[in-house]
Amino acid sequence: MSDLEQKGKIVRSATDEIRIYTGEYWKTHVIDFRWYQSDKPTKKGIRMNVDEAKILHQILADILEEIDYNVETIQ
Repeated sequence: MSDLEQKGKIVRSATDEIRIYTGEYWKTHVIDFRWYQSDKPTKKGIRMNVDEAKILHQILADILEEIDYNVETIQ
């Protein structure tokens, strides 16, 4: 059913982090973002297929570009 490989993590504190996985889930290539607390998965997270991840990537790129632009114009 699930064959996911960890690709990275974002550490928030000594006990909390987001782990990013990719792989096959029900014959669909997915990307999974999951919160972990004390090395145990929580119920919080999101799993999306590649097409959804591409849309998310574009939205995040737009937001980060806007933030960078705003920071540069303030300084």
